[in-house]
Amino acid sequence: MAEVDYKALKNGGFMRQKQKNNFSLRLKVIGGNLTAEQIVTIANVSKKYGDGHVHLTSRQGVEIPFIKLGDIDAVKSELLDGGVHTGVCGPRVRTVTACQGSSICPSGCIDTYGLAVEISERYFGRELPHKFKFGVTGCQNNCLKAEENDLGVKGGYLIQWEKDSCVFCNVCAKACRTNAITVLEDRLEVNESKCNNCGRCVKSCPSGSWKGKPSYVLSFGGTFGNRIARGKEILPIVTDKETLFRVADAAVDFFAEYAKSGERFRTAIDRAGWDALQKALEAASHA
Repeated sequence: MAEVDYKALKNGGFMRQKQKNNFSLRLKVIGGNLTAEQIVTIANVSKKYGDGHVHLTSRQGVEIPFIKLGDIDAVKSELLDGGVHTGVCGPRVRTVTACQGSSICPSGCIDTYGLAVEISERYFGRELPHKFKFGVTGCQNNCLKAEENDLGVKGGYLIQWEKDSCVFCNVCAKACRTNAITVLEDRLEVNESKCNNCGRCVKSCPSGSWKGKPSYVLSFGGTFGNRIARGKEILPIVTDKETLFRVADAAVDFFAEYAKSGERFRTAIDRAGWDALQKALEAASHA
């Protein structure tokens, strides 16, 4: 009997269970989105090759437990026929998580799912010293908890006020949760040090005098496993996708260069220095 390469199976999403020759299969689910057809495929595979149930993971993933060793090839084939891909485990870029974003949620400032797909296409499965997680959330409500990720993306607006259309109704000041807006008799004042780019002024304005450019607030080095650490925002808000990806490239490359095997991004940053990371990110953002 041929020796089983359990490492290769795990790399492809098949995680060994405590039950001998049984595997829980992790699937690739980008941004928490599955089509109805994909759900039917997953259900059928679970009933045929598993024990009829699936597990929804904490990162919007789906796992099918109790896949038998001898059925692995058939499972992969039937899933692929239904448009479902297996996920990854081990030291590589994992599935990208996302909230529903501006395409569905009234609070959303960016298209989270579209961005998650682009991030996945660019980085998913890339081998690194340890796992690396991206999370995309649409606004300051932070449903996806961006700062828990190695690289978190939070939607925001770069705001601009146009006096000519303003009726000085004070709605924006009331909507602002950080008290960054002061309405005076003939003008508005914005305390930029208080503004968190949430965009509530833009969304609440009845006269359209507030304009907002969809932008990205980035955080780095978050982790929520054996070590809990909040990701840090060390760059100004990013206003275009090209810059976002240059910065993301620099962050992933920094991790690949400085991290030791089995070391998370946060630990590598702490050892190599936050100043070194910031220098690399700033260089990428201005390239």
